[in-house]
Amino acid sequence: MALTLRWGTVTAVTQRLDELIHCTVDGNDCIAYPRQTGQVEVGDTVLVNTQGRDLGLGSGGFDVLYANMTRGVGLLPLPSAHVMSLPYTTGQAASVCVEENDDLAADLEGMPVVCCGLHSQLAPVVAGIGAGVRIVYAQLGGGALPVALSDTVRALKARHYLETAIAIAPCLDGDVQALTIASALAWARGRGFDVVVCGIGPGIVGTGSALGHGGLAVAEAANVTAALGGRAVIAVRYSGADPRERHRGVSHHTRSALGLMLGARDVAWPAGLRGYAAVGDVVEINVTGWQQACSGIPLAHMGRGPAEDPWFFATAFAAGRHARALLQ
Repeated sequence: MALTLRWGTVTAVTQRLDELIHCTVDGNDCIAYPRQTGQVEVGDTVLVNTQGRDLGLGSGGFDVLYANMTRGVGLLPLPSAHVMSLPYTTGQAASVCVEENDDLAADLEGMPVVCCGLHSQLAPVVAGIGAGVRIVYAQLGGGALPVALSDTVRALKARHYLETAIAIAPCLDGDVQALTIASALAWARGRGFDVVVCGIGPGIVGTGSALGHGGLAVAEAANVTAALGGRAVIAVRYSGADPRERHRGVSHHTRSALGLMLGARDVAWPAGLRGYAAVGDVVEINVTGWQQACSGIPLAHMGRGPAEDPWFFATAFAAGRHARALLQ
């Protein structure tokens, strides 16, 4: 397992955010995480990891800035940070974790935790929950690890749907960092959040097999939720337009994750949609008006929007609407 690195020069900075920079290196699209690499300016000499783009993997088509040799050498860790993210790898960096300083609730006391096997479910789930409640997004391993990569999280924060994003190891670069799912959920409860939405980052890791994909992270999230006294709500991955048979109807990702769940959970299902026998007992949810509720929120999955694959988004919306109902 080798890194594919090359030297380059930053030729343009096209977008600069607090936690993410889009740039070009020798004309090739590249992203940088300034909290890890330092700021990036035109003319900087950098090392970039080109392997993902070289192999045609992922959904971005860009390189990742590995190190800025002009202004990123000698960066210091955050004050009081000593828990390593990505420990004993070439990317290890110290972070401050919620377990170190914050009070963690001993019991979730029925708090709804929506479990998403795809990052593209996050927006419709949050729309289903709606405004007026405190929602925290908790990112699980299984896709992109940096929370900062997600345009969806930024958009939902800007619209005041999401209050906070927590990165659960091995994820990183969230508003706050947690070592485990259990501590992340306990922290959210202790801080007075109403709902947690758990999900993997953009770009799910997959092999085509039932047990070799990032979506299985939701099984652990659901199991931990049940063990801590929360209410796990499963967002089913459903598609009527996916060209791959294993993902048409109820995806084999959802079916395999459900098979690994040991505790109680609510499987949300939109009323009027056939095919729920594939997931067993469901909670049927009236999703009337879901398109209007999602208005203004970016919705996309594998290049398809609500017009091309409406039930994908309506099914995720059902999970959010059920979570909101549990708060009544």
